[in-house]
Amino acid sequence: MTNTSNGLERFVRNCLHDLKPYIPGKPIDEVKRELGLDRVIKLASNENPIGASAASKEATRKLLDQSHIYPDGNCFELKQAIVKNLQVSMDQLIIGNGSDEIIKLLAEAFLNQGDEVIAPTPSFSEYWFAATVMNAYVTGVPLKDDFTYDIDAMIQAVTPKTKMIFLCSPNNPTGTYLSKTELETILNNIPSDIVVVMDEAYYEYATADDFATGIDYINSHRVVVLRTFSKAYGLAAYRVGFGIASKELIHYINRVREPFNVNSFAQVAATAAIADQKHVEDSRDIVEEGKKLLYNAFEELGLPYVPTQGNFVFVDTKKDSKDVFTKLLHRGVIVRSGDIFGQPTYIRVTFGTAEENEIFINELKEVLAEL
Repeated sequence: MTNTSNGLERFVRNCLHDLKPYIPGKPIDEVKRELGLDRVIKLASNENPIGASAASKEATRKLLDQSHIYPDGNCFELKQAIVKNLQVSMDQLIIGNGSDEIIKLLAEAFLNQGDEVIAPTPSFSEYWFAATVMNAYVTGVPLKDDFTYDIDAMIQAVTPKTKMIFLCSPNNPTGTYLSKTELETILNNIPSDIVVVMDEAYYEYATADDFATGIDYINSHRVVVLRTFSKAYGLAAYRVGFGIASKELIHYINRVREPFNVNSFAQVAATAAIADQKHVEDSRDIVEEGKKLLYNAFEELGLPYVPTQGNFVFVDTKKDSKDVFTKLLHRGVIVRSGDIFGQPTYIRVTFGTAEENEIFINELKEVLAEL
């Protein structure tokens, strides 16, 4: 029998040999099965601990009898809801299967082999994935020692081959952000033909007075803003996000978008969610409560942490993060280890419910005492 895998690597696109698949946080059920645990809490994927709004749930229930009908490929109703909420126009929007898909669409629309992309590091790994798939090269610009953006270094990293810059604010995994002054400094000191992608997945949680949103610049610069319904709106399972940019940029991004890329349930759930801003406020409140609780606990334990504008916190355990992760896992608490971000003693922890936060603190104390 012929081994069909022999020599297969020579048929695979060269970029795939250097491509590392995204590894998501462990699912709760998998941990329960593997470790024989009855109680597991997940604080690893920056999910909303209070879930989706009642309006979103009801909207999807009403749609069950229409499961045989294809979704609206233009996402008209959802776009209308976003237009009403953000005061942008329909032709400035693109809806995606999560904002992850839009990151990939941006790469497919604008990057050629040999183009260069700039991204902060550590940051969201999908920027590297999308660029690498298109045979582009990513220059990672390290954050400062306090994990804030190094604006001068970002600007100096630009070369004649630079095609795109990713700016994640609040940044994942650090929770740090770009101020209006910092963003304008970048935009005013780079060539005008570079596409600047502002990933604002955690926008709804940001409370800093000088927090900058890229929406203010979509008409004056080549800025694309990414937002998601996975975080503050609690719709991670539905996979729906959106991009905002000039109609000219949206036109070209749409050319590489698959038809019916956003399912009907995602569309109606998101449409209902964006109208329920009380749920967003409640989601923000629980994060603020979690901040106070975890900040105090870290200070008592003498653990440095990064003040965050997201629904998660990056904390230095002063121990090997893989060991901390494993021991917490066996105690039924899932977090994100910092080694994947190049920070071997840090962990990223999502703010949960009050009960979940207390469980995490107690288990962390026990783990650190063991190590």
